[in-house]
Amino acid sequence: MHRSTARYRVHGRPDGPIRARLRELAALKRRYGYRRLHVLLRREGVCVNHKCVERIYREEGLSVRRRKRKRAAGVRAETWLPATAPDQRWSLDFVSDALWWGRKLRMLTVVDTYTRESLAIEVDTSLSGARVARVLDRVIAGRAVPGEIVMDNGPELTSKALDQWAYERGVRLRFIAPGKPQQNGFVESFNGKLRDECLNEHWFTTLYDAREKVEAWRMEYNRERPHSSLQNRTPEEFRRSLTQRLDPVGLSQ
Repeated sequence: MHRSTARYRVHGRPDGPIRARLRELAALKRRYGYRRLHVLLRREGVCVNHKCVERIYREEGLSVRRRKRKRAAGVRAETWLPATAPDQRWSLDFVSDALWWGRKLRMLTVVDTYTRESLAIEVDTSLSGARVARVLDRVIAGRAVPGEIVMDNGPELTSKALDQWAYERGVRLRFIAPGKPQQNGFVESFNGKLRDECLNEHWFTTLYDAREKVEAWRMEYNRERPHSSLQNRTPEEFRRSLTQRLDPVGLSQ
């Protein structure tokens, strides 16, 4: 038979077992796309290529729905000049943990990006945008109003309550780009220390117990923990050195 007259006849194998297993995995991993589901199938020993998985994935209508994100009206910038004075720029973020019996906890962390001071760690089971504004007012009562605040695009931080708070006090809200936590690196680094040195070291029996232990750690962080970026001084020592340098006469009185 001449090669030009030969035709390949497709011998399709039944894909019923693969289709059934793909539906099961998609139900368990609802936010996985076909590529990750293909990896799971291969780990289970299913010999199938990604094209076949993609075809079945689409035929079964398993596509992941994209979640719409609320866009804030603040300024988005990938880079900006570093802070050069206390209270010039603060950073906000949230940390999650739980009580010993499973009740979830939320923690709002506020950091001065120049002095590295932990200005507040608010602990509760939930924290709304209005609650964030009240925490900031409490911090401002003992300090100056910040020039700007860097934060992510969480619903609490893009709320109307916080936007109104910033407008009334002349504070600029700067939102990092989606998926770019490194743009808020100071508070991310602080949260890592909070997790490693406090949250992973304690069991919290009650909400009051969690607030007490977290606040004790915050005081230790500001007053006792040396920072290599501050020439091994604590954040409070660094801030006092700035005050003495700017107004030595006033301090001596």
